Amino acid sequence: MTSATVTSDKIATDATPDKVNLLGLTRDQMEAFFLELGEKKFRAQQVLKWIHHAGVTQIEDMSNLGKALREKLQRVAEVRPPEIVSQKDSSDGTRKWAIRVDGGGLVEAVLIPEGGRATLCVSSQVGCSLDCSFCSTGKQGFQRDLSAAEIIGQVWLAINSYDAFKPGSPRVVTNVVMMGMGEPLMNFDNVVSAMDLMMEDLAYGISKRRVTLSTSGVVPALDKLAQVSEVSLAVSLHAPNDALRNQLVPINRKYPIAQLLRSAANYIDAQRDTKRVVTIEYTLIAGVNDQVEQAQELAELLRDFPCKINLIPFNTFDQSDYRRPSGNAVSRFWQVLVDAGYIVTVRTTRGDDIDAACGQLVGQVVDRTRRSERYRNAAQSQLNQGG
Repeated sequence: MTSATVTSDKIATDATPDKVNLLGLTRDQMEAFFLELGEKKFRAQQVLKWIHHAGVTQIEDMSNLGKALREKLQRVAEVRPPEIVSQKDSSDGTRKWAIRVDGGGLVEAVLIPEGGRATLCVSSQVGCSLDCSFCSTGKQGFQRDLSAAEIIGQVWLAINSYDAFKPGSPRVVTNVVMMGMGEPLMNFDNVVSAMDLMMEDLAYGISKRRVTLSTSGVVPALDKLAQVSEVSLAVSLHAPNDALRNQLVPINRKYPIAQLLRSAANYIDAQRDTKRVVTIEYTLIAGVNDQVEQAQELAELLRDFPCKINLIPFNTFDQSDYRRPSGNAVSRFWQVLVDAGYIVTVRTTRGDDIDAACGQLVGQVVDRTRRSERYRNAAQSQLNQGG
């Protein structure tokens, strides 16, 4: 494992009052911006390409814009990615960045290479307000939502860290998953704008099948998402019944499993691609939700639901009393689901030597909820109950 602090002369880290950060504008928003300036909207296409295809942040370097336009833009706009504070490289090729955003909070992004693919895990909030009992991020409390520029900026920074904006460079990011810090649907507008840029041909041109939003179950926002997006969907389920999920994923008390699965099925039904399915994410925790009986219950719960299942062995983090399940427990759980006819994968832990594995994304946030004082007791209580 290696660790480095990454800096770039191209990155301006301090917000400029009253200037629009062009990095986070979608094509429609960029066109509206130029029309409001009294310019032709085709300028939006030029600037999008400069920012997202060429990695340019200095407006004076956008050479196919006239001098007068560049001077006008410099007065009212900027291109300002967030700042990389540190970079860690795992022995398995995984790379993690700690990224400073406005206000001084830190978020993390993780790039996981595998063969010809490279999946970037992107954060949507500084911390998280949902307080899932097994997730280290939620134990840090919640500070604020990220802007669209701060979300898409993680993609920009990941690509820039490999000098991949140079002509002829290989594509660094082939897939993006909104599975980093935060609940994406709690930051709806900014997340949708950022995902639009990920799929925009003038920006990153990633297929809708390769951009995935993962949610713990904010049902009204998921219903709304079906009206505006066609990204792939993952649902963080983690339990086969409401009683257990209420303890592991507290938002389930507001939007129980039946309501969540109905909303997810409606999302898939709204897509033009009839072959789409939902990825069900299920973190296996020793002695809590990893028993054969619970696998059987999950198989029955998901019957006739369009899904594939991703089993995630729990990754330990400091002060957590939950334990990782044994390999035999994982195999038994997997076998029950396979025998029931499901497509089931077991996520391989990647980057755990740099705390980059699922559930280990911890940023430096302002804890306004004082969760760290109480989550150990809740976790221990769950273990004592045996799920």
